[in-house]
Amino acid sequence: MSGRLRRTIVAAAGIAAAAFAFLSATPAQAHGFSSTVYVDVTAGDAGHVRTALELEYDLLVVSAADERHDDGLFKVGTAAFEARDAAGQAAALDTHRAAAVGYVTDRFEVSSGGGGCAPTQAGAFTIGERDGVPYARLLLDWACPAGDGHEVRSALFPDGEQYVKDTKTIVTYHLDGHSGSAALDTGTPSFSTAQSWYERFWEFFSLGAEHLLGGIDHILFLLALIAGSRRVREIVLAATSFTLAHSVTFMLAALGVVAVPAIVVEPVIALSIAVVAGWHLWRLRRGGGQVLELPASGGRLGLDRAGRLRLGVVFVFGLVHGLGFAGALGIDEAWSWTLLWSLLVFNVGIEVVQLAVIAVVFPLLSVLRRRSPMAGRWATGLISGGVAVTGLIWFVQRLTGQ
Repeated sequence: MSGRLRRTIVAAAGIAAAAFAFLSATPAQAHGFSSTVYVDVTAGDAGHVRTALELEYDLLVVSAADERHDDGLFKVGTAAFEARDAAGQAAALDTHRAAAVGYVTDRFEVSSGGGGCAPTQAGAFTIGERDGVPYARLLLDWACPAGDGHEVRSALFPDGEQYVKDTKTIVTYHLDGHSGSAALDTGTPSFSTAQSWYERFWEFFSLGAEHLLGGIDHILFLLALIAGSRRVREIVLAATSFTLAHSVTFMLAALGVVAVPAIVVEPVIALSIAVVAGWHLWRLRRGGGQVLELPASGGRLGLDRAGRLRLGVVFVFGLVHGLGFAGALGIDEAWSWTLLWSLLVFNVGIEVVQLAVIAVVFPLLSVLRRRSPMAGRWATGLISGGVAVTGLIWFVQRLTGQ
């Protein structure tokens, strides 16, 4: 590689890294300030429904305290959070239950037959953990009017409060003779047990698509794969390897067969971004400014040893990304065919967006390489350099918990 080309790529990579860091807003948590609420809905005695809600503890404290102007909840609840005192956290919510429960029931509703159900807290708050984050568990019993079917509506932690963005409410239910899962957000704030199967599955398809688009770490990994693939065969094999790998671990983790803590998964995802992007920079350097071509006789796949090794690396990192996808969905439910189909549709949503990104970006880079090989090297070097630096920054931040 010429000195001029090297300096250009390094400078461009620095600019790209700064841009990526700015766009990600929170490098250590690449998905941004988002939150997930988990709700389990079950039928109780005649005319009653029970909901078990799990909400991020610190988010519930600041949101409830702000809305109800309860400075005591904010001070006591925040102190317990900073001290990592689970008993103190539960006590803070119980002492200020009017503010905490009131905040939830103002934004979370159950109705039946067109009429609202009346909520009553059942038992004290308890504190648990999800991916190392304290979650408050709130049990509510709802007295409902007679009617066919039930509707659940959630507007918890809306964007307008400016604490988080794009809150998801994952609902699992065993109600009105139906069992399944639903994903609620701003675009789909409610679901009814009378919904058709395709309406429920569309929710999970959209959730999968939105997760890939909103998860900048997965997008950067995909861009690194595209930048490092010069021929259609390469990107097809790389994308297939990644898809097969993440599909396997996604399904196993979401069904509860395997469990790996986020404190392990997230740093490895960041490292995978840096490694795959760095691989292309290494090939640029080895090729003296030219991306090394893969010989057509390199085995059944048409890849040389380095190409096959790259596929293996992509597959291994794909396994880890699958754990990240499953963690984002966060369904905690016994295995069922309904759950399995929901997971499959979520995964299809991920794949459709992944293919769309490849279909747009790869042809553009291919055209650029054909018309101006030098510009093509600069473009792929820019992408790979920026992605690699950003991945390393995230890796360090996630290891140190910053």
